[in-house]
Amino acid sequence: MSMSSSDQTHVQASARPDWRAALTLIKPVTWFPPMWAYLCGVASVGVPLSDVMLLALLGAFLAGPLVCGMSQAANDWCDRFVDAVNEPNRPIPSGRIPGRWGLYIALGMTVLSLLVGMLLGPWGFGATILGVLAAWAYSVEPIRLKKSGWWGPLLVGLSYEGLPWITGVVVVAQGAPSLSVVAVATLYALGAFGIMTLNDFKALEGDRLHGVRSLPVVLGPERAAKLAAAVMVLAQIAVAALLLLWDMGLYAIAIGFLTTAQIFAMRVLLRDPKGRAPWYNAVGVSMYVTGMMIAAFALRNLGGM
Repeated sequence: MSMSSSDQTHVQASARPDWRAALTLIKPVTWFPPMWAYLCGVASVGVPLSDVMLLALLGAFLAGPLVCGMSQAANDWCDRFVDAVNEPNRPIPSGRIPGRWGLYIALGMTVLSLLVGMLLGPWGFGATILGVLAAWAYSVEPIRLKKSGWWGPLLVGLSYEGLPWITGVVVVAQGAPSLSVVAVATLYALGAFGIMTLNDFKALEGDRLHGVRSLPVVLGPERAAKLAAAVMVLAQIAVAALLLLWDMGLYAIAIGFLTTAQIFAMRVLLRDPKGRAPWYNAVGVSMYVTGMMIAAFALRNLGGM
């Protein structure tokens, strides 16, 4: 005896997702940027790392697997119709995360993130609230800042790089960061606008179909890639200039060298922006985040807080 379509729908809705599908949903590959930025913040403070190891590990776990993982689940749930066009094999459109389980996972991880954030004290908890709000503002209607090729990448850059960096500082030092820390963290966060723009190339067709006005859609792949490259380069030049101003010449030279190497990689990217974007995200972005840690140790020697 075969099941009716309504019976099949009920079975799918009541089924539970496989743990491997749930892990795929929260995308471990995306956890690195906020974890790295948080550790840059910890490294920026002139406190022996052995004295703050627990705070470093707990904060990195919060920034990566919890808040970032939650943001990925929320984004996939809110993006399920777009992903059905762009990447139908992803967990929700493929049915490996059945029914409303994608939403339940995102909400459960939101609560867990806030609970863990409380362990980091008032500064850490406040930063966790900001991170959670930013994640939902990016994805959920009617706010859905992802629809804008300007506000979406800016919010993600600030949330993935700037906020975790400053959080690492304030959690370790239990106080407001210095202007030098805020300046460097903000510049790297603004530069990450370019990284997030390049990340939008993979969803070009689905974004066009569903009204997501990413910069590759609005400007076209070539102009969007040029803008992304310029933003990333200018941010790093500004960081190097600040380090020179603060008599941190060797650190500035190191960041200048990495930026120059990225420019050569960008020339390859611009020959085929859509096809080369994944390659640049692996090669160029690795140099970008290396520069972040170099800048963090410069700030540490400068006096961190």
